[in-house]
Amino acid sequence: MRKKIVAGNWKMNTTVAEGVALAKDLVAALGQVPSDVNLVVAPPFVHLTSVGEVIADSKIALSAQNCANKAKGAYTGEVAAAMIAGVGCEYVILGHSERRQYYGETSATLVEKMALAFENGLKPIYCVGEMLAEREAGNHFAVVRAQIEEVLFGLTAEQMANVVIAYEPVWAIGIGVTATSEQAQEIHAFIRKVLAEKFGALAEEITILYGGSCKPSNAKELFACPDIDGGLIGGAALKAADFIAIAQSY
Repeated sequence: MRKKIVAGNWKMNTTVAEGVALAKDLVAALGQVPSDVNLVVAPPFVHLTSVGEVIADSKIALSAQNCANKAKGAYTGEVAAAMIAGVGCEYVILGHSERRQYYGETSATLVEKMALAFENGLKPIYCVGEMLAEREAGNHFAVVRAQIEEVLFGLTAEQMANVVIAYEPVWAIGIGVTATSEQAQEIHAFIRKVLAEKFGALAEEITILYGGSCKPSNAKELFACPDIDGGLIGGAALKAADFIAIAQSY
């Protein structure tokens, strides 16, 4: 059975004090979450140690939002995979649409980051997805295929078994629009099909999350789709009640 994950990407939001308070609220509400649903939080880098201490003895896993494509050195402002592993992160988000769009991350860069993540025992949450113009042009399948083939097809089966994929309809992020459950299921099934071309039956075991304006009002319908195994949550992850409600949607 595939792992069910609800992951919260806090992005560049909350002070450390606010993040710690949010983490405490989540820990306090864990009794409301189904036992087979795994929670992950991805606070800003400067929060990782403090939030990690709050969730240390809970079922909530810690993730970083990104890592550098270099192991160490004179790269001012960058944070290495070894550093985030050293503060207790289990996961790292790689290839988020905002990193691709605003910071010019390419598949070549992400291959380097993926390798460093594995070298340091981190599990990548790898994001794929198309822009509005790409969907309107009917190119969404080709775009997602390329993102998978260029970054994931060089992995071993053992490495791939530790990757979580998050599909982001980039045209839905941050504007409150959500792909219909039919649209979401269609692309999730396509992702699994592409993975099967390289990794065979392992594709059926890979967790694929939906990452486009998932909220308490639509999570249940999305999570009912056969190829959607949870969500990568943005804005709704900043309110403990909403995040927990999404997890309860299972």
